Amino acid sequence: MKKGFTTGSCGAAAAKAATYMLLSGKEKLNIEIETPAGIMFNADIVDIKREESRVSCAVIKDGGDDPDVTTGSHVVATVSMVESCDTGDCAITIDGGFGVGRVTLPGLDQPVGNAAINHVPREMIEKEVLQVCKLFDFCGKLSVIISVPEGKELASHTFNPRLGIVGGISILGTTGIVEPMSAKALVDTIRVELSQKKALGFKTAFVTPGNYGLKFMKDNYDYDLDKSVKCSNFIGETVDMVCEMGFETLAITGHIGKLVKVAGGIMNTHSHEADARMEILSACAIKAGADAELARKILACLNTEEALHHIEDAGLLKPTMDIVLERILFYLDFRAQGRIKIECLLYSNEFGLLAESKGFPSLGGKLSP
Repeated sequence: MKKGFTTGSCGAAAAKAATYMLLSGKEKLNIEIETPAGIMFNADIVDIKREESRVSCAVIKDGGDDPDVTTGSHVVATVSMVESCDTGDCAITIDGGFGVGRVTLPGLDQPVGNAAINHVPREMIEKEVLQVCKLFDFCGKLSVIISVPEGKELASHTFNPRLGIVGGISILGTTGIVEPMSAKALVDTIRVELSQKKALGFKTAFVTPGNYGLKFMKDNYDYDLDKSVKCSNFIGETVDMVCEMGFETLAITGHIGKLVKVAGGIMNTHSHEADARMEILSACAIKAGADAELARKILACLNTEEALHHIEDAGLLKPTMDIVLERILFYLDFRAQGRIKIECLLYSNEFGLLAESKGFPSLGGKLSP
């Protein structure tokens, strides 16, 4: 299946091309950038508008074979010269324009008030722009504005409004690459990775839905999520395969926003399949001693990080997370039918470690066979 490139890659490519045209005075119809995955992205440049101190251009998003609503949209970068000087360093400011959402609620990649341009795309944009500045020995300050003319309408087909991101889409991507999200292809990939781990002599299958907590786990546990098998949303199928292949233990690590669904018996955690995050959190909080007022606050939240703040304010964070973990382990064990031992660790961006099973800490040194 054909891979695509993220809105982050498109924004970085457009910003690089606009900077090149601004500093060189020449038109640029094609540009190449290196994505964080190490794959080169050769982008065609369209919608070029050149002025003396400002250039804007666009890259049309191609999501490959992934059913991405942003495919075909124009990711526009407008680069303006704020000031120029003979000596010194380059300074880049990055913000969102029309069609790029703005964060209004806490707990997301960007703080409240920022444009919804996640940190990896911001790093990509800065890297590519500075590369051009170095090429032309430019010293001074540049402003980069990313906009998506179709973004406001497209956002209504995403979960952005529910997450408190208003006014447009998010500029996303951790690898710069869009992997086709065919369910069968993903499950087949998980099976291959698990088979490789088993063949290498692993007795424990280390699994995570994704790399969302990569830095947290590395800094606090010396636990490299890159060495885990990425199960995406297919928790149930992954448990089945781990059992079939004869692993002794399944160790699953994940963000509360994803794994809390498992505490309600939901084994496919894709947002199109099921949600119930707040319902499950409020039920666990009630079991931990929450009153009706706190339950109503949780149910009104748009994301789990926001809900955790309410639970912490009530002094119930630890008992609630212990109950969430207990339910996750119950449903994972139910799926496995007791065939394997299961360990689990929960974390959040703001609160760090939330809960872990008793045997999890001892597994850190077993990331190699």
